[in-house]
Amino acid sequence: MGRILVFMYGVAAYLAFAASFLYAIGFVSKVAVPTTIDTGIASPPAAAAIIDLGLMALFAIQHSVMARQGFKQWWTKLVPPPMERSTFVLASSAALALLLWQWRPIPAAVWSVRDPGAAMLIFSLGMAGWLIVALSTFLINHFELFGLTQVTRNLMRRPLEPGKFHTPLFYRFVRHPLYLGFVIAFWATPVMSVGHLLFAVVTTAYIFVGIALEERDLTALFGDEYRRYRARVPMIFPWKRPL
Repeated sequence: MGRILVFMYGVAAYLAFAASFLYAIGFVSKVAVPTTIDTGIASPPAAAAIIDLGLMALFAIQHSVMARQGFKQWWTKLVPPPMERSTFVLASSAALALLLWQWRPIPAAVWSVRDPGAAMLIFSLGMAGWLIVALSTFLINHFELFGLTQVTRNLMRRPLEPGKFHTPLFYRFVRHPLYLGFVIAFWATPVMSVGHLLFAVVTTAYIFVGIALEERDLTALFGDEYRRYRARVPMIFPWKRPL
């Protein structure tokens, strides 16, 4: 019964992630959802900026702290190890959902592309960014990344296999294609509002901080193999041909 409950918990966490991620796509791209990055709860611009910065800071702190190895070692003394990743996913989904719910738009335009063809091209580029994000997770084991593998193997009484270092497809061109997809998705918009610009700037800055922390963990985990990979493959922008 304990293993079944852990499995159900992992499935619930995954569904929470899927719902918040899909809503985030519509929120940033301004399609198919009730409120977007440019609509919602109205506030004076200064108050809106303070609230939005607070929401992004909360997500960044939660995400960065819970992703670190030291926190994981402490946390798994309190919860079963198979639940650790699902708990991280659930907490991240909750922080993202709070941001999407309480975001304050600042709709003044920074730029607006009026040509329909050019606007559609930029919009399509943004959607391509989201596609890169999704595909990148599947290239490195989507279900383990979001906790389902851990709770499934626990249910079946099978130990989790050690992670192996590999660089499929996108990972041959850049070390962090998932983050590249986010950068494209956040910046490629035909109408850039002040609020959207604030979001894009802060999240892009956080991405580079996150990369530094993640690469420290990857180097500790994979050692010289990752150091060699880092030496030959660009971090986020594919500016040279793969070797």
